Amino acid sequence: MKIALDPYMLRTVPLLSLPGLVADLGYQYIEMSPRDDFMPFFLHPRIDSSGVAAFRSALSSAGVQVSSVLPLYRWSGPDEDARQAAVRYWKRAIQITVDLGVDVMNSEFNGRPSQPDVSEAQFWRSLEELLPIFEREGVRLVLEPHPDDFIEDGIAGVDLVRGINSPNVSFLYCAPHTFHQGGDLAAVMRHAGPLLTHVHLADSFDHRGSSGLRYIVNPPGSTARIHQHLDIGQGEVDWDLFFRTLNEVGFDGIATVCVFAWEERASESSRVNLARVNEYLDKYFADRPTPQG
Repeated sequence: MKIALDPYMLRTVPLLSLPGLVADLGYQYIEMSPRDDFMPFFLHPRIDSSGVAAFRSALSSAGVQVSSVLPLYRWSGPDEDARQAAVRYWKRAIQITVDLGVDVMNSEFNGRPSQPDVSEAQFWRSLEELLPIFEREGVRLVLEPHPDDFIEDGIAGVDLVRGINSPNVSFLYCAPHTFHQGGDLAAVMRHAGPLLTHVHLADSFDHRGSSGLRYIVNPPGSTARIHQHLDIGQGEVDWDLFFRTLNEVGFDGIATVCVFAWEERASESSRVNLARVNEYLDKYFADRPTPQG
């Protein structure tokens, strides 16, 4: 198992300084999520070939590896011009990933929950063009249902990934999205089985609590999706069940700490969460090889 850090809270750190800082925080792996000087949210990548080479050198010097690259594009949206642009951005992102020597990319289904049929059709249209590139380049694609995607439910998300029917595509379970995925994390993980190759680690409160009044959003009837990415132990995700089920299904993939709530103490949060992950792994994975942090 690879324990990675999503460094989004550290996104103001210069790109070439990032590997050294991540190493100082105790991690050997980085999940490269969107940042303005690399792959911005919903825009074409900004890094060029010389930047990729310099970043690879910085990674090597720090003894840190990129476990996965996480781009976010509107590749399933109902707007066709936006979908075509997203496919172009994906192609460049795949090339950057290959040039970094990385063979895993993870992302979201995207699309609109109010137009699930149209969004799914757009998703398949994009995938028909991109999947041959993933397969040709030997890059694995790991997908998750995200709050406000055209698929939000965990079981349905697994089924869609299974329907893609490619050895290069698998499923990501995001713990802070547990309560938008149906609330039964063990059921989703077990349903995924060997398709589960990646997990995101952060905590969240159950927005459905108190008869749906735990969070009050105005005006009434708002379709906003509410969740957090808190330190492990600050919310209501059942972490004993989470790690026990991971071991039960034989998980041996990438586990990314993706806490976003504490930019004012980002380094401390990153260290604390790595320690908590290792405590759970010691408890539930003691019979398996030591994971790489």
